[in-house]
Amino acid sequence: MASFPPRVNEKEIGKLLLNLVDHTEVVRDLTFAPDGSLILVSASRDKTLRVWDLKDDGNMMKVLRGHQNWVYSCAFSPDSSMLCSVGASKAVFLWNMDKYTMIRKLEGHHHDVVACDFSPDGALLATASYDTRVYIWDPHNGDILMEFGHLFPPPTPIFAGGANDRWVRSVSFSHDGLHVASLADDKMVRFWRIDEDYPVQVAPLSNGLCCAFSTDGSVLAAGTHDGSVYFWATPRQVPSLQHLCRMSIRRVMPTQEVEELPIPSKLLEFLSYRI
Repeated sequence: MASFPPRVNEKEIGKLLLNLVDHTEVVRDLTFAPDGSLILVSASRDKTLRVWDLKDDGNMMKVLRGHQNWVYSCAFSPDSSMLCSVGASKAVFLWNMDKYTMIRKLEGHHHDVVACDFSPDGALLATASYDTRVYIWDPHNGDILMEFGHLFPPPTPIFAGGANDRWVRSVSFSHDGLHVASLADDKMVRFWRIDEDYPVQVAPLSNGLCCAFSTDGSVLAAGTHDGSVYFWATPRQVPSLQHLCRMSIRRVMPTQEVEELPIPSKLLEFLSYRI
């Protein structure tokens, strides 16, 4: 009787399984579909995203075109139905991963957008830009719900579009759906709550480049240009019952369906993350 999970042959450890060759420039980011389908998306400086099926020996299923410059980062929504991609432009691209078509471009940043991450319920999308800002979007209608600024007073569009010493390099959503972390060139890591426009915790970090929360959200790991990885204890808060219910609803209901519910306006605003 076969064991589960399958026993790994020690001789196979470290063996090259696949070599996916099709991009013509540097591959900047990779993301697996979270539904376990073994669909992989790669983002490249060749201005494309490529969709690979690892269950089919790495067959390339689709090329997503639309970026006019380098693609820096990409992220799946939690239900794998949507992909966000960002790059060397001011636009944020959203893709339908059932039809492999572009849903919309989100406009609002004033400089290159370099990182993106969905909230655990898929209702929110965070993007980080060299314009010194992190935006929290509703990916279902393109509205900007919140702005986290890293330079005060906020820079004008012209200043935000150039070198400003506050470029935001990375953004990550915590699994509690309440907190966001960001790294910027001002040598700081910031923790934000989605319902407050100022950091709830700040720590020093030089040369920050990327960050990610642990599965339970208790630790943030950050990588730097000089080859180091740092870890921080994160702000901890027990989510309210209201928030847990909101996340449960938003996992299965996009904004358009929420707006059609026959409920009081305050409850509608809460479910839409507008309060």
